[in-house]
Amino acid sequence: MLTGGPLDVLTGDYLAELTMLILGRDRLKDPGLGYAKTFLRQLEDCLGLAHEKGVRIVTNAGGLHPAALADAVRELAAKAGVPVAVAHVEGDDLMPYEEGALTANAYLGGAGITACLRAGADVVVTGRVTDAALVSGPAAWWFDWAPDAYDRLAGAVVAGHVLECGTQATGGNYSFFTAHDVRRPGFPLAEVAEDGSAVITKHPGTGGAVTTGTVTAQLLYETQGPRYLGPDVTARLDTVRLDPDGPDRVRISGVLGEPPPPTLKVGVTRIGGWRNEVVFVLTGLDIEAKAALVREQLAGPLAGVESADWTLARTDHEDAATEETASALLRLVVRDPSPDRVGRALTSSAVELALGSYPGFHVTAPPGPAQPYGVFTSATIEATHVPHTATLPDGTRVALTPSPPGPTPAPQASDPIPAPPAFEARGSGAEPRDGDPGAQPPVTGRGGAGESPAGPATPAAPATPTGTGGPTTRAPLGALAGARSGDKGGDANIGVWVAGEAAWQWLRDTLTTDLLQALLPETAPLPVTRHELPNLRALNFTVPGLLGAGVASGHRFDPQAKALGEWLRARHLDIPTHLLPPPAPEGTRP
Repeated sequence: MLTGGPLDVLTGDYLAELTMLILGRDRLKDPGLGYAKTFLRQLEDCLGLAHEKGVRIVTNAGGLHPAALADAVRELAAKAGVPVAVAHVEGDDLMPYEEGALTANAYLGGAGITACLRAGADVVVTGRVTDAALVSGPAAWWFDWAPDAYDRLAGAVVAGHVLECGTQATGGNYSFFTAHDVRRPGFPLAEVAEDGSAVITKHPGTGGAVTTGTVTAQLLYETQGPRYLGPDVTARLDTVRLDPDGPDRVRISGVLGEPPPPTLKVGVTRIGGWRNEVVFVLTGLDIEAKAALVREQLAGPLAGVESADWTLARTDHEDAATEETASALLRLVVRDPSPDRVGRALTSSAVELALGSYPGFHVTAPPGPAQPYGVFTSATIEATHVPHTATLPDGTRVALTPSPPGPTPAPQASDPIPAPPAFEARGSGAEPRDGDPGAQPPVTGRGGAGESPAGPATPAAPATPTGTGGPTTRAPLGALAGARSGDKGGDANIGVWVAGEAAWQWLRDTLTTDLLQALLPETAPLPVTRHELPNLRALNFTVPGLLGAGVASGHRFDPQAKALGEWLRARHLDIPTHLLPPPAPEGTRP
């Protein structure tokens, strides 16, 4: 980013729910730790270059101990002979919070970052701030926005959400990845304007692509309702517009903002207990019977274990040409408050079956000890109870007192936004042409602060179902639609979008909550919520509880729901034939 083209501020987002748990364990070992040590290693290579180019660095790598990281940056700068002013933001750490909590951090906004930059800081280190604050804070400093410049702040928050996951906005993790060379996608950057609008682009010559499609996919990532409740502003995501602005350039405009809510989100991690796992390889015939035998043989050792989950993945193929493709995987995951009940004695019991169990017995790893697992939960706290503080380069401490927030308006329809131009879908490898789609995404950053359950979705205008009475073709949903999914604690979300008005009417009328739960049976017992995003031609589904206690607990095969959307795209259903791309010519690669 520093060598590829012009840059004013370089941001670094190091914190996720799992990261906070890891940093909490570091702090238990050494109270002087609790920050992302990788940031310092990276800074060794680029601090001098950033100073030479006049680029400010803003990062949340301070984690649980931003003051310690700020001191470490000063020490590094002194050794390198680079004269930089370092400041930090703190106040998010609420420990001691409650019995059993390992970490408890409020999600702060960008005001502390703004204060540090106004005081001349070259490097700003924060603890737990919202991901978008890394962009909105510098934008407010650059343009000297007032705290109530809600429309401008909301635009910067949306830009921050697009940037927060790096190359996910430039073709990484993108449903239509075959349309671009994404082997080494360049990182995105935002050219933020004084009115809060922004252009998402990347440095010339870098890989990947920035299109309305790639930006749409990231806007759908970990989304909820039409209002994104943040500590500085409530962003009206149903007002976002996307427009092409040239090659690898997408303009975000029209974002309206409202006062922030009176509360901040608090992320809490704790050690949930101990876990272990064994993966048995079942090869050839009688797979189900072999799995049943193992489960019966381990019934005794598993007695008394709090949780034992078995999963049989039928990766085997009939009459397979290789041993690996003839094999299935039987996974046992155990959890318990005691490490002894799920420790090496238990996994050894599994391996000791080797000479007296199913034919071809073997496992993927030797017996291992139990490992602690974490649990993430969230709560809210009055913003006025959090001591948001900026420690300036000269050591002055400035308290950032939040303005009295106004009442959050009830959900309502936004002013009409023109429908975006259509693009031609060309199958699962298709890429939207510039011009599609416009956006009104409900965006929430990972761990967005002050979030509350989304309100009811704004109903879409009635429409005649597309393709009624016409021919249909049994095909994967991904032949027509893109998807992006992710996690927020124990909950998952799936955003699904299509190209063109006819496809949108079909998707909106067809992909109901009931159908989603039929296509993805793992979601069937859960209270799935569906939101319609007409200007984005998208649906967003939130799936509470799918991920159990969150990624650190290892609750399921895909603990962060990153591939949940791709599973949905792979499910088959009847799609109006005229909406599908024409078959590829014989002899060509799909």
